[in-house]
Amino acid sequence: MFTPCSYKHDRIKHTKMDFTLTVRLNNGVEMPRLGYGVFRMKEGGQVEKAVKQALKVGYRSIDTAYMYHNEEGVAKGIKASGVPRDEIFITTKLGNERQGYASAKQAIYESLKLLNTDYLDLYLIHWPLGKVSLEAWKAMEELYEEGLIRAIGVSNFNIHHLDYLLLNSRITPAVNQVELHPYNAQPELAGYCHDKNIQLVSWSPLMVGKVTKIPEIIELAKKYKKSPAQITLRWNLQKGYIPIPKTENPERMKSNFDIFDFDMSEQDVKIIDGLNKDQPIVNRRDRIIHLLQMLQSMKFNGRLIRLLQKAVQDRFSSIV
Repeated sequence: MFTPCSYKHDRIKHTKMDFTLTVRLNNGVEMPRLGYGVFRMKEGGQVEKAVKQALKVGYRSIDTAYMYHNEEGVAKGIKASGVPRDEIFITTKLGNERQGYASAKQAIYESLKLLNTDYLDLYLIHWPLGKVSLEAWKAMEELYEEGLIRAIGVSNFNIHHLDYLLLNSRITPAVNQVELHPYNAQPELAGYCHDKNIQLVSWSPLMVGKVTKIPEIIELAKKYKKSPAQITLRWNLQKGYIPIPKTENPERMKSNFDIFDFDMSEQDVKIIDGLNKDQPIVNRRDRIIHLLQMLQSMKFNGRLIRLLQKAVQDRFSSIV
């Protein structure tokens, strides 16, 4: 297995980051401990305004994806913010229908163009799709070693997906981005990723706002004089995860970012640990429907149809 720490990249040492607010990935790259997500934000004003505002608040990590159809808007928001590129950590993801060796390389070059940058800080396989993901991973390994990507990782991978990837690749993923929150804490996956030195990143960390209704979190918010959202995001940090909350409200952006000035006790962290129900916000069936909805605006082709058919045949295990 390739040892990421042996890899030297000029942009690693030149990138400007506040190291008190970052996590060191398994290849030495520093990633901000809190990110800003832009899922379902549209180009033409919405995502541009949100990214500009988030950077003004202090966020330095922006998470997008090919499937979101807003990479160009993210770039415009970054430019409008005036924040230098080397102070921003940009994550984007490979679209499912772009998986495969040649198509993944082409997709990466397209994302570089859309994001108006000559390198990506983090590039992820958005969903596991078996053998074509291995082909995509090989392409990502090559472009990583060429210096176009500072770190490579995966998203929505369970333990069996990671086992399969690790057995058939040279480079260990730096990151696994998954749905992770108090009701879906994924302790087994968290333990696995910790042992493999794979950083967990939490999508939907605030459960689409549902954390504000959880009595135990409300009580902790009162105790620490913080909001339920701040308590939940702080729990993420203290567990060693990187949350990527999403909001377009400037005040909530500020509030979500204001989580570095307090610590919860170990006992209080365990209270939130105890809320786990292995209950994702989006269940397996709904994930399939949601995925298809995201794909509706894309150009379907024969290979994509075959991939979806295989996913169904595998009882959803390849993309859930």
